[in-house]
Amino acid sequence: MRSRITEAEIRDLVFAFYERVRDDPRLGPIFEERLAGKWDAHLERMCDFWSTVMLASGRYRGNPVEAHRRVESITTTDFDRWIELFEKTAEDVLPPHVAMDVVGRSMRMRQVLERGIGPSATPPMDANQPVE
Repeated sequence: MRSRITEAEIRDLVFAFYERVRDDPRLGPIFEERLAGKWDAHLERMCDFWSTVMLASGRYRGNPVEAHRRVESITTTDFDRWIELFEKTAEDVLPPHVAMDVVGRSMRMRQVLERGIGPSATPPMDANQPVE
């Protein structure tokens, strides 16, 4: 049994997840406001992001905390919904052991984002640390 996600699985996860995000009554409008006409570029960027997080590919260059800090309408409830959709998508498209690893890292990423955009922003923890 292989232990790591593949680039093809990352792509499947990202595209399936954002399809659900776009259909979500709360998250869809938040993302559409920021990404109208730019969805293709965003999806490719998210594939690069998750490839960097999961495979240490180094393809992603950016600052996710800063990007999310500019979206003033994000709430803790939105992060709850994001994790719910992401976890369900990972479980639907990935082998169970891979989904568990990806979901664990996404939960750490949530902590990084919440700490980084909150009123008392603290230094983020390392979202690349593998799930124990």
